[in-house]
Amino acid sequence: MRLSELSVEGAPDVMPDPVPAQQSLSRASRRGLDAFAFFVANLQTGFGPFLAVYFTQAKWTQADIGFALTVGSLVSLLGQVPGGAFVDVARSKRFAAGLSVIAISGSAFALAMWPSFLIVLLAMAAHSAASCVLTPAIAAISIGLVGHARAGERLGRNASFQAIGNALAAAGMGACGYYLSNDAVFYLTAALVVPTLFALSFIRADEIVHDAPPPPPGAGASEGGGGLRTLLTNRALLCFAACMTLFFLANAAMLPLVGSVLTLRTSETATALIAACIMVPQAVLAVCAPALGRAAERWGRRPILLLGFAALPLRGLLFAYTESPFLLVAIQVLDGVSAAVLGVMVPLVVSDATRGTGRFNLALGAVGTAMGIGAALSTSLAGLMADRFGSHTAFLGLAVVGLVAFGLVALIMPETRRAPRS
Repeated sequence: MRLSELSVEGAPDVMPDPVPAQQSLSRASRRGLDAFAFFVANLQTGFGPFLAVYFTQAKWTQADIGFALTVGSLVSLLGQVPGGAFVDVARSKRFAAGLSVIAISGSAFALAMWPSFLIVLLAMAAHSAASCVLTPAIAAISIGLVGHARAGERLGRNASFQAIGNALAAAGMGACGYYLSNDAVFYLTAALVVPTLFALSFIRADEIVHDAPPPPPGAGASEGGGGLRTLLTNRALLCFAACMTLFFLANAAMLPLVGSVLTLRTSETATALIAACIMVPQAVLAVCAPALGRAAERWGRRPILLLGFAALPLRGLLFAYTESPFLLVAIQVLDGVSAAVLGVMVPLVVSDATRGTGRFNLALGAVGTAMGIGAALSTSLAGLMADRFGSHTAFLGLAVVGLVAFGLVALIMPETRRAPRS
């Protein structure tokens, strides 16, 4: 018998879903969560590619820029598990989310007001730490509102609104930086705290049902050990983390490598083409994510995961043999498919594997750490292959890693969706 034919083994005995399958969700909470996902994406966009532009304009050296970005990346990598654990024990997920939003806004304001080296490092660390709390908090609120039975559709809806928010914010902040100044981007990011918290206020706290009661006071040490045991003995979770590490090992370096290729082939239009490479997947994600969430509830998680993982090696193979810059942009549709699948499936599979344990956010942080390790190694691997053998071989190498990831899902990843209770 293959592992993929097993049920969710290794997971502890679970309690019934505390959220009724057909729980009524008020219009205010539904619209509030839609808007919150949208504005959070707006808020996070300010810390994307605009950072490098801002630091360069401020006459920072490449070494200083790299160090500042590395600090943020390290905090993000190391903070995933503690951030998830914090959300697990937080009695109010809304409060955890709101606190994170305020911290991110404050970081953006500090970057704009005091762009000194120490302040920037502290701001980058604060932003990364807050993001480690915000991501699992949104997932916990979403599943707490609709229950496991409808989690796929809700997470797909979140991903769709976040993609729209990313695209609109990138366009708006790009225009703001072009017509005003680069630091105006961060003032705008800081100001977005107002509509973000306003949207959060519409989510009714009494409609959020926790997966499991928080641990009693004074049980911190024993609970921490139990949480780690929950992760290390959960076969489905370990299989998924391994698959995601390989996926990001193959995926993370592809877009930067495409950017380098476009710059060499079409230096005059490279910026516009790279922007298109970013926008195309976001558009695909916005359109496809809700449908993929519904499909995951109907057909199970594995078929949808296989679709997303299959798109990755195909994308690498097409990049390796494509010369036209415009076709390189078109191939990014496959990136959108993978992004839509993972945007829904990562929190959904983790939710399935930890259902009823009260450790959803801790596990989500652990999987996020695995993804971060894969992404960090990806750029080094692709850089070495591109320097020694050329971009063609680098794309083929990444495609092979992606194919191994696909094979791992097919061979060892169990179906985590539980049959609905009659």
